[in-house]
Amino acid sequence: MPWRVTTVEALPGFRLHVRFVDGTEGTMDLTALIHSAGAGVFAALSDPSLFNEAFVNHGAVTWPGDIDLAPDAMYAEIKKLETA
Repeated sequence: MPWRVTTVEALPGFRLHVRFVDGTEGTMDLTALIHSAGAGVFAALSDPSLFNEAFVNHGAVTWPGDIDLAPDAMYAEIKKLETA
């Protein structure tokens, strides 16, 4: 599964730099997701101290409180940005 995350780094401005098992890497801006009206559980990540606690668990970017992102969707988005 090439979309499994191996490393994540929280960056200023609600951005994440991620690297996948196949070497693909890139930066995702989560500002729109976190601050959207339909953010749901992701609204908690508007606290920068919580956002900065991002870690990798079983190939997915995760935060305390059982918040995680779908790694396959992140992989597809970064691949799309590579070809743009």
